[in-house]
Amino acid sequence: MKSLITLTFISTTLFLNNVNAMDSAISACNQAVEKGDATTALSLSSKALSKNKNDKDALICQGRALSAQGDLSGSVTAFKAAIENSVDIFDKTVASILMGNAYKAAKQYDQAIASYQQSLAFAQADKNQKFERISENLIGDAYFSDKKFEQALAAYVSANKLSANDNERGESFENIALMHHHLNQHDAALEYQIKAYLTHEKVGTLDQYAHSSIELGRYYTFTKNYLSAESTLNKIIKFAKEQGGAYYEAQGSYLLAKVKVATGDVESAKALVQSAKLIAKNTNDKALEQEIDLETQSIF
Repeated sequence: MKSLITLTFISTTLFLNNVNAMDSAISACNQAVEKGDATTALSLSSKALSKNKNDKDALICQGRALSAQGDLSGSVTAFKAAIENSVDIFDKTVASILMGNAYKAAKQYDQAIASYQQSLAFAQADKNQKFERISENLIGDAYFSDKKFEQALAAYVSANKLSANDNERGESFENIALMHHHLNQHDAALEYQIKAYLTHEKVGTLDQYAHSSIELGRYYTFTKNYLSAESTLNKIIKFAKEQGGAYYEAQGSYLLAKVKVATGDVESAKALVQSAKLIAKNTNDKALEQEIDLETQSIF
């Protein structure tokens, strides 16, 4: 099952929306990072810092580039310097988030959480509710990656309270449902996934709607509500076929196979698994093939 780790670089995107207001070299530096060209980004940031060693925009770009190269120590040093040299509290917030991202990429989750908590404090001081929510979500993501599901749940619940629209609420409901699932609280997982499904059905993208449908079918199965599970999964399989969503058609098929086994229809289950595997093979999706094998290896 795919987790819903979200928002890891949304802060970067919002920060880069303002690149036109930056020096052209810094703008080019950030664009190089976005393109995966860390070497060029480091060269550009170094040139800017040779002119002004306290240039917070250059320090932020340098930190991003060093993080992309796996230089955690160097990136953290750059981000800390950016925070120290930033007058604008929003820049401090962004730099703290990016430092957290660098720690998280290195699987140093305690340090990542501390950085995200720092960004949360800056956002609260700035009365920036959007970045309060982003920070809470990132705290939840880090706890989730560290398999600390109760702490992740608490962070996602806090993020949900800061949601400003249905898109944000739908995302939060799904994160909360996933944490309840990992805590084996399947009734609660189902409750929140229903909320997520209804929200994504109303305002979500096709991918969000399809994913929420798959997870709803999954949680119905865990609560042994097989009739609702089968109805939900058949609906998304049909939808995926009509929309050309092979991945979700395959997911829906192997999950429906689990329902069929639970209700005693093993032959139908075998046919569904074979159909899912054929989709994965025809789309050359090796990750999907592995997912199907992992999810279905114990059902027959």
